[in-house]
Amino acid sequence: MIDKKAIEEHVRGILIALGDNPDREGLLDTPKRVANMYAEVFDGMNYTNDDIVTLLNKTFDEDLDFEAMSKDMVVMKDIELFSHCEHHLALMYNMKATVAYMPKDKVIGLSKIARIVDIVSRRLQLQERIGTDIAQIMQKITASPDVAVIIKGEHSCMTARGIKKASAKTITTTFKGRFNTDESLYLKLMSIYQS
Repeated sequence: MIDKKAIEEHVRGILIALGDNPDREGLLDTPKRVANMYAEVFDGMNYTNDDIVTLLNKTFDEDLDFEAMSKDMVVMKDIELFSHCEHHLALMYNMKATVAYMPKDKVIGLSKIARIVDIVSRRLQLQERIGTDIAQIMQKITASPDVAVIIKGEHSCMTARGIKKASAKTITTTFKGRFNTDESLYLKLMSIYQS
């Protein structure tokens, strides 16, 4: 669990290390506010991937003809997310994820896909790992080996500091199963992604 009291103490120390006075009026409640914010934006740290599978493992399999659906693709596009880079604790922002899978024996509720993205992103992360974590969770919940995740975003560790390339965007892809081996499936997904 996230230790908000420890965060408060450390933020107070950071303010002192920056040369400011944490007892001045404008900063008096800053350690507590930061601790509350961290508890919210890093809530995903409280869950392993397996915890997320258990939490969101609600699927539907009745009244579906999976034989007929064997060539169908489910795609959820433009799922907004944000995260924090584990290297600088910097914000990753203007992020959107596309998650696709080929139903096998069951389908997942659409809101669950967005929830998976949300929980996974609320950790100290790498953009690459966000995609891998989402894909692994989707595979476990849907029992489908065929999962794809595409994420596009901006990183303040690139745009606001260091190299300062404000228009730089990062795109990562995670392709599992037939998305790696079936070129027509890959091209169909990319056509949907780019539309």
